[in-house]
Amino acid sequence: MTSNDPPPSDADDHREPRDANGTASPDSDAVATPGAATPPDPLTEARAEAARLKEQWMRVAADFDNFRKRTRRDIEDARKAGREELLKDLLPVFDNLERAIHSAARAQDVKAVADGLSMVIKQFVDVLGRTGISKVPTTGTAFDPAIHEAIQQIETDDHAVGTVVAEVQPGYVHGERLVRAAMVVVAKPKSVPSAEKPD
Repeated sequence: MTSNDPPPSDADDHREPRDANGTASPDSDAVATPGAATPPDPLTEARAEAARLKEQWMRVAADFDNFRKRTRRDIEDARKAGREELLKDLLPVFDNLERAIHSAARAQDVKAVADGLSMVIKQFVDVLGRTGISKVPTTGTAFDPAIHEAIQQIETDDHAVGTVVAEVQPGYVHGERLVRAAMVVVAKPKSVPSAEKPD
């Protein structure tokens, strides 16, 4: 700069920046960057999340429905298998019962027929025992309304009050579950004649 050049003014301090070729550089703050991402729309995001959750819920519901059907089918198959297994065990009992009936028709000795039928009954009880089914104890035990059904009461001195004195129909339990209550006769106290009643 020579002595004849004018002094720099304040306007020169605010000139646009230029590059090495003297071309003015654009203001980075004023010009948007090409390809900049727009902020996501909350509503669009919420709808997408709802659709994703709905699809996930539908898959879980379908899986559960399939599991429920499969479980029901497995339970039914197990029941059928159990019934078939029990039937296989019981068939020999019925075979022997038929033989006993045929023998009874020709037998002359009643005791022999009774003994044969007793053997069939024992075989039947043994089969039930192997499957976890047992008879309800009755005669000589205390009456229990959970396993006994009293169809009659009789006065007796031979048994304590509330004792089962006779079995009319046997009952059965499977484990701890009652299959059928036993029909029984229960002892009750003797009534006092009216002449002996105290005043």
